[in-house]
Amino acid sequence: MLDNNGRHARRRYIPKGPVALGAGLVALLLVVGLLVVAAQREAGRSGGGAAATIPATPQPPPAVAAPPVTATWPRWGVTHTQYSGDNVDGTDEDIRPRVDDLFARVPMVQNQHIMGWGAGNPEPMPGKYDFRDLDRRVRLMAETRAQPVLTLCCAPDWMKGGAEGRTDWGKIEVAPRREHFDDYAKLAATVARRYPTVTHYMVWNELKGFFDDAGGRWDAEAYTDLYNRVYTALKAVNPKIQVGGPYVPVDSHVSTPNASSLRGPWGVIDQRSLDAVEYWIRHKKGADFLVIDASSLTNDQGAVPDEFTALKKFSVMTDWLRRQGGDLPIWWAEWYTAPPNADWDERHRTAVQTVAMMEMARSGVATALYWNPQRKSGEDCPGCLWSPATGEEMPMAGVLSGFTRWFPAGARLDTVASSDPRVQVLAVEQQMVMVNTTAEPVTARVDGRDFQLAAYDIRWSGRGR
Repeated sequence: MLDNNGRHARRRYIPKGPVALGAGLVALLLVVGLLVVAAQREAGRSGGGAAATIPATPQPPPAVAAPPVTATWPRWGVTHTQYSGDNVDGTDEDIRPRVDDLFARVPMVQNQHIMGWGAGNPEPMPGKYDFRDLDRRVRLMAETRAQPVLTLCCAPDWMKGGAEGRTDWGKIEVAPRREHFDDYAKLAATVARRYPTVTHYMVWNELKGFFDDAGGRWDAEAYTDLYNRVYTALKAVNPKIQVGGPYVPVDSHVSTPNASSLRGPWGVIDQRSLDAVEYWIRHKKGADFLVIDASSLTNDQGAVPDEFTALKKFSVMTDWLRRQGGDLPIWWAEWYTAPPNADWDERHRTAVQTVAMMEMARSGVATALYWNPQRKSGEDCPGCLWSPATGEEMPMAGVLSGFTRWFPAGARLDTVASSDPRVQVLAVEQQMVMVNTTAEPVTARVDGRDFQLAAYDIRWSGRGR
């Protein structure tokens, strides 16, 4: 199984400039290409990748409780990755109860992919299923009072040109071939019938495998074809199932030949991402919500002009999506704020992430899922929800719980000013949260009271009676 220690490989496509190729070079590339294709075919015949262990008899679906009834949609949630509450890595026998309590204390949205990031190949051979890992994750979500979501990604090897009965995790980001789109839709329907308590599905992930290298653009036509077949199959299982796409990764840059009109001090959005969203909106068979993901960072220069101002990209992008998608709720399937090599301490990192969530709440995002970067015991785990070694809660867990409780979808936000603009505030009638966006102590008057906040401090405070 793919072991990425919670890290999400975020492939980015750098625009290629014009290249003059001589006839000799073209011929050489053609020969190399033929050799590669031959090698790939041979690998398929020889059964590359790990052999599947398919249960001898079909496993019955898990018996799980329905999600808790909540007055409003929680809005905030988490995506499970390789390590989560069902397979915590550590020596402390109390880790599992601590992790379960972290998820269960406030019912939040929890998301799991059907293949990868903690789940094995669900259909190693046509019509032969292995749902053991996915069953375990669905049970975890039910036991921790989740509003469950499944991401329909990724595809078994035989749907993308690989060998039946084997799984090459190095090709997890390859899309199914078009002749297997109906097979993938059938798999989606099988999953939906197996887990009737799961009624929210995202189709695919970051358009993985749907980039047209020759055209230098997203192949939104092929993705939308897959989406429409999956949408139809899911609605045939249960018309109440909620389906969303296109889960486009929205890139931004300081300088790019693919610039759109969406720009600000934080950079400029890549037009190719917007084109993919617009194509899907025009040609989708139907949708219950609109899904994207993005980083606040530019691809070429990181956070500009700084890590807090860069977060405005989330609000600008959400507003654009609302204009394009009409009344479709906006889901952020993933969102990122820190450079891969950031030397931020946990207080700094969590402050930036909290302000990002403030931006999403203010712009009316319906759902925002935090990609949990959980890792093995003994490794540093920046941004994680719990310590891999002990299960001790880390700062981001408290932020997620607090936002889920006080700022669910549709919460009426109050305008509360701060005497110091470096202190950001988000408030409802009974509660507010403040963030010091500087590396130095700040004293600010907020909501009629004086507060002293340490560097990158996150402070919750009751309001009114």
